[in-house]
Amino acid sequence: MLRFDDLHLFVRTAEAGSLSAAARVLDISPAVASAALKRLESALDARLFVRSTRSLRLTAEGELFLGHARAALASLAEGTQLLAGGREAISGVLQLSAPSDFGRNVLLPWLDAFQARHPQLQVRLLLGDGLTDLFRQPVDIVLRYGAPEDSSLVALPVAAANRRVLCAAPAYLQRHGVPRRLEDLREHNCLRFMLAGRVHDRWCFHEGRRQLEVQVAGDRVSDDADVVRRWALAGAGLAYKSWLDIADDVAADRLRVLLPQCLGEVAPLSLLCAHRAQLSKPVRLLREHLHERCAVLLARAPWQT
Repeated sequence: MLRFDDLHLFVRTAEAGSLSAAARVLDISPAVASAALKRLESALDARLFVRSTRSLRLTAEGELFLGHARAALASLAEGTQLLAGGREAISGVLQLSAPSDFGRNVLLPWLDAFQARHPQLQVRLLLGDGLTDLFRQPVDIVLRYGAPEDSSLVALPVAAANRRVLCAAPAYLQRHGVPRRLEDLREHNCLRFMLAGRVHDRWCFHEGRRQLEVQVAGDRVSDDADVVRRWALAGAGLAYKSWLDIADDVAADRLRVLLPQCLGEVAPLSLLCAHRAQLSKPVRLLREHLHERCAVLLARAPWQT
């Protein structure tokens, strides 16, 4: 029988890329971590990692199992939290800033479910893709993609394994064809995002061990990620979007993932705050709530298949 803590260690190790790093996060010794991983591999009768003295990577079986492990942990955590919901009485005002696209199209129903579980809690939600000054603006926590520019901030991972994917609407692909190689992007209308005055027109991918970069161009640029997504849904061009933002669109065939053999750049979603003292009970519960739901979306990601 599979053990919950062994599954947890496996997922943490895959995310960290290191057994010792996962052991530190879980506050266990490397020997205990190694024994847990061996126990899991024995129970599955499969090797999950290729290990050497300097590196660790998932095997094909490990990559296949990772999505299922994440989904199982998310389901168990959600069930546990539902049982504990009646005992988790929290109240007050939670002030949160989130990216525009993720906030409008993904986060809102998740927040509705969270408030339904904690009806005494009030939420103040600010949406925008620009940088938020946690020391000056009236917010407690910020959800943002990518590594924080300010190293003094406390960053808690919500979806560390998230990546960007190349996508387009079926209507656009019908008119202009499906790109077969990264070089083909130069012949397509690419919908670009702008942050802090800088247009992101160099899209980065990984093909095997090679890192590839493509300079793209198009007739539309916006500093609002939700606008870029809406243009893509309308069939205006190709977009390079966070998987979390478009997972439901892909499931409904409103958007299609292109060149799945080319991994997009990592776009981890993190929860940021100015001080550890701000990691209140509502903040910790919300982070767990979001982590569980992101894990379900990541389990359907194209690089997991």
